[in-house]
Amino acid sequence: MLFLVLGKGKTGSLVAQIAHERGHGVRALDIYENRGASALTAPTLAGVDVVIDFTSPEAAVENMRAVLALGCRIVVGTTGWYQQLGAMKAIAERRGGALLYGTNFSIGVQKMFRLTAELAKVEGYKFSIAETHHTSKVDAPSGTALTLKEIILTARPDAEVEVTSHRVGDAKGEHVVTARSDVDVLELRHDANSRRGFALGAVRAAEWLAAQKSGVWDFREISDQL
Repeated sequence: MLFLVLGKGKTGSLVAQIAHERGHGVRALDIYENRGASALTAPTLAGVDVVIDFTSPEAAVENMRAVLALGCRIVVGTTGWYQQLGAMKAIAERRGGALLYGTNFSIGVQKMFRLTAELAKVEGYKFSIAETHHTSKVDAPSGTALTLKEIILTARPDAEVEVTSHRVGDAKGEHVVTARSDVDVLELRHDANSRRGFALGAVRAAEWLAAQKSGVWDFREISDQL
């Protein structure tokens, strides 16, 4: 397959490396080469199986508009743009494009999502979430933390779930869900030792999306199929 990676930051570069390791052809564009999605034209995307985006919230929206309008496929690992999700779904439906997005492409984090859903069913606990990322991460709380909060509130709509964000050095990503009662404390914790888990999940997601014709999926919906 041929993948076009948007973003040459730490995660985007690792995505390109892992895609190459898995035998795929890879092209990459940084923000200066693709300002305002100007490089995402029909000739540029000819022969590209899937575009993979790890840029910024603003750039990701521009990139999705361009890719989906051409009826092409895009995996988006960028977070902080979900207020535009409805508009992206409409473009994909109208133009026959395919979008796979996720707040976190780590398979370990996907397991944490499921465990959090089970923990949230337990009576008598108050929940809180803490997340830590690198200082250059734009959005806070992280998309993963917001997903964890959403999962808890689905089980407990009236709960108050405090989310605490920390930005420290080059932290790869840490998320802790705490359930506290009068008698004990339960914690679910995911610490990323490197960005490789996120990047590998994104490449596997692109491999999956390449076989789909059109539609919009959250990575949580399809991670078990990988």
